[in-house]
Amino acid sequence: LSALKSLLPRYEGRVKCIYIDPPYNTGSAFEHYDDGIEHSLWLSLMRDRLELLHSLLSEDGSLWVTLDDNEAHYFKVMCDEVFGRKNFVANVIWQKKFSPQNDAKFIDADHDHIFFYAKDKLKLTTNLLNRTDNMNSRYKNPDNDPRGPWTPGDSLRKEYREYAYFSITTPSGREVFPPPGSSWRFNKEDIPRLIKENRLWFGKEGAGVPRIKRFLSEVKQGVIPLTIWAQSEVGN
Repeated sequence: LSALKSLLPRYEGRVKCIYIDPPYNTGSAFEHYDDGIEHSLWLSLMRDRLELLHSLLSEDGSLWVTLDDNEAHYFKVMCDEVFGRKNFVANVIWQKKFSPQNDAKFIDADHDHIFFYAKDKLKLTTNLLNRTDNMNSRYKNPDNDPRGPWTPGDSLRKEYREYAYFSITTPSGREVFPPPGSSWRFNKEDIPRLIKENRLWFGKEGAGVPRIKRFLSEVKQGVIPLTIWAQSEVGN
């Protein structure tokens, strides 16, 4: 706590990213600290530190906190008070191990929580993950489209909307409708343009239900992270 206070004169409002791995309050006693203090005292100690961390963060900064189920959900309520519920970004579930402990009782927890908060979510920016070769390999170019590789996207929504329920005539002359209870993802007026721009794929024989062509050149050059982090991807 005193170390954090000593940083304020020089670093207040200047820190872009803070990651902390506080005591989980599991009831264990470690060599350098007691991990089994009374619940309300643990929250009080954490609040003192959170308020200082909040002051150290820049307006576009973020806080990441690793905890397990012992205190995680109580911590979130308190962190909502310090940072504001509107600045909560995500609860990442990290798979910290991949096999159960034989001495576990009832059920063995194989995950920890990583709480992600912004100082001001409206000013927060994050990076994308790199696209993998496996992701890019899903894009093909069976019709030699000059725009390059593409992948077929679903042209149907799983709900009925009257304005989006109509027949489409395929290049082979076959008439197709959405299945019962569904409808197209586009309006009837869009069809001539989509066909002219070669944005619909009716299959090699030109008789299939249309699929929307999504080009690799038009997708984001990165991937938005998900909230479940498998140990096979990020380690344990």
